[in-house]
Amino acid sequence: MKNNEFDLYMPEVDDILSRALKEDVGCGDITTRSTVPANRRAHGRYIAKESGVICGLFICDRVFDLVGGDVEFKPLKTDGDYVEKGEVIAEVSGNARNILTGERVGLNLLQHLSGIATMTKKTVAAVEGTNAKIVDTRKATPGLRILEKYAVRVGGGTNHRFNLADGVLIKDNHIVASGSITNAVAAAKKNVPHTIKIEVEIETFPQLEEALAAGADIIMLDNMSVPDMARAVQIVGGKAITEASGNMGDKTADELRAVANTGVDIISVGSLTHSVHAMDISLKLVMD
Repeated sequence: MKNNEFDLYMPEVDDILSRALKEDVGCGDITTRSTVPANRRAHGRYIAKESGVICGLFICDRVFDLVGGDVEFKPLKTDGDYVEKGEVIAEVSGNARNILTGERVGLNLLQHLSGIATMTKKTVAAVEGTNAKIVDTRKATPGLRILEKYAVRVGGGTNHRFNLADGVLIKDNHIVASGSITNAVAAAKKNVPHTIKIEVEIETFPQLEEALAAGADIIMLDNMSVPDMARAVQIVGGKAITEASGNMGDKTADELRAVANTGVDIISVGSLTHSVHAMDISLKLVMD
């Protein structure tokens, strides 16, 4: 099984999976090796224990390759498919030892990424019909960012910066350290290429006016009320991209839609990756 999204990134994905297997297996799966004959064959089914969006099937396949191969992983769904509780999403067959040793790492990531994709789909649905895009943040699990941001896209969301090299985002502590928004934006314009956008986080209307005057490309409206966000969007008047931020993941669907209806271009939701509920998926084996 292949995933074209990761054809160029498989060495990085393999590194993630190899480290995960080293952590989980240690110097050997003593339970499996002491109880299951080396030539024993098995087959099993991956079953959704709750409804949601599937994401990360190719990871399970790759994990079995890395633990020794001789395992056939057959997906019955595609990343992005919505499944109901009780549906079979994949089948596996082959060397029982390798299946049992790789089972947990593959399941952990499949459940985690499916949880992200499911939550993203719900969040995107809340603002459907508005101009606002739902984006993630850098509040990702260390070491898993490439996979988590993929899961956001599978769920219908959009990625914010992938890392600190992707763009200038001047936040409150940068403003304090540089002396002012004006100083920070001027220094950024002097020191980064013209192809890099400059975003400024603001909390007050005076800061908004200063950021616009300094020439910010994107204005992050941090922890503003809905009426204040609407007023801020009017002040910006299309001169910059506007982003709503600050505990957006805690809002109900109606509250999130109210934010979108202010006219903001982007709503960033850190909880899509940093505190999502993993989708419940199980693997049930039957011996051949």
